[in-house]
Amino acid sequence: MLRKLLALLCGVAMLSMVATAEDKKEDKKEDKKGEKVTLEGKLMCTKCELKETKVCGHALVVKDKDDDKKEVKYYLKDKGAKEPYHGEVCQEPKDAKVTGKVVETKKDDKTVKTIEGAKVEFLKK
Repeated sequence: MLRKLLALLCGVAMLSMVATAEDKKEDKKEDKKGEKVTLEGKLMCTKCELKETKVCGHALVVKDKDDDKKEVKYYLKDKGAKEPYHGEVCQEPKDAKVTGKVVETKKDDKTVKTIEGAKVEFLKK
């Protein structure tokens, strides 16, 4: 009887250690989501080009890695028309490289991707 009780306690202890290890792995995955990334695509005005907003803002349109026909929009969290690069993209999209932290939020059953702390660099052709 004592052996069975000891075996049961050892089994429960091992299961709790495995669960703790899995939780730590999940925490590491979440940390990687917050890292800065660099994306290349077309930087454009959300008001003038995309006609999605009432005031000027910026979005980077990137071709999907898995499907070249699909595009993914990343909205820049910035000062809109007050940004120094706004004049270049307000009426005409430009090829650009944007570095920042990507944040995904749910809005009306859609995932909206935003780039925070964006550093914009125009690509020369």
